[in-house]
Amino acid sequence: MKVLVIGGGAREHALCRSLSLDPEVTALHCAPGNAGIGEVAELHAVDALDGAAVARLATELAAELVVVGPEAPLVAGVADAVRAAGIACFGPSREAAELEGSKAFAKDVMAAAAVPTARSYVCTTAEEIDEALDAFGAPYVVKDDGLAAGKGVVVTPDLEVARQHALACGRVVIEEFLDGPEVSLFAITDGTTVLPLTPAQDFKRALDDDEGPNTGGMGAYSPLPWADPKLVDEVMATVLQPTVDELRRRGTPFAGLLYAGLAITSRGVRVIEFNARFGDPETQVVLARLRTPLAGVLLNAAKGTLDVQPPLRWRDEAAVTVVVASHNYPDTPRTGDPIEGLDEVAAEDAPDAYVLHAGTKRDGEAVVSAGGRVLSVTATGADLAQARERAYRAVARIRLDGSQHRTDIARKAAQG
Repeated sequence: MKVLVIGGGAREHALCRSLSLDPEVTALHCAPGNAGIGEVAELHAVDALDGAAVARLATELAAELVVVGPEAPLVAGVADAVRAAGIACFGPSREAAELEGSKAFAKDVMAAAAVPTARSYVCTTAEEIDEALDAFGAPYVVKDDGLAAGKGVVVTPDLEVARQHALACGRVVIEEFLDGPEVSLFAITDGTTVLPLTPAQDFKRALDDDEGPNTGGMGAYSPLPWADPKLVDEVMATVLQPTVDELRRRGTPFAGLLYAGLAITSRGVRVIEFNARFGDPETQVVLARLRTPLAGVLLNAAKGTLDVQPPLRWRDEAAVTVVVASHNYPDTPRTGDPIEGLDEVAAEDAPDAYVLHAGTKRDGEAVVSAGGRVLSVTATGADLAQARERAYRAVARIRLDGSQHRTDIARKAAQG
């Protein structure tokens, strides 16, 4: 099978790594990719938001499967263009991707499907914003209605901070605060059959102990030793299957990766948000534990034949990923700094730990930073404690001037 992956972050590197290990994959391409992905896939220049250009590239490569990684191309309709060219594509249509593209649309779908979520108001004026903030009280949860690369949500006890963020968004969703730990659960679906993956937990704040601003994610781990063993079955029955059924009923079937961000509250499971693609950095740990070859699963979802897919097989090992971010992230990051130590990780820590590239590019012989989140250092181990130890040992070998990372990824879970 010839596969083309669209995107250039650590999520796409994780996908390409898994696909490169699949014996069914005979040729692997990625566009635009990054310095790390170039070691396992042939890279191509393309505007990932240009559906016609992506479809043209897929046709030229004779790709049999296209996997669209990031949310922006999905919301722009890239998957539709690929399918119109007669090529199987893993990723929802533009209409179905509105589940992530618009928080208000997602709330409407959840209401129709009786999916448990936070009470909310959609606001477009200063008066509506003030009324909603007053109705819920602190802590305030304010979400930009559209895509914001993981940085459109503010959770704050400060009324003025919440109000200013809301006013800057244009259309905004203001909702009640959900207490309890958060869980990410991915499901692969062909629009009818839903196949859940293993749960993970990510860390959204920039600094240790969940301090600092929200980010796209600073690390993740799986499995969740503290979670109810029946959690996946419950989420399948109350969240994932009803959502997929509702979108099919509306005539906009969702085929691809449905990501449910969940809060395990004192009143039960509640949906925080939906995404229409693999989450980053949770993909890094979920795929590290997946034993089933990936390409066939994605192809079955793309072709509508997920009902014939055998049950997924998982490794017993735990996985931890730690994001190494550039100076000043999540504000305007500094780029162009050389990254050293990658060869040392490959020589000393593989195969138990490895580096997935996010914001990197080649500058001659050197690899340099090219974004906010630069690397995802990922490790597996017999348990979370061993996976953590291996991940942080590898992180210590990385040298990137001004870089930052959290030191507490999976610490509480590993301590039990």
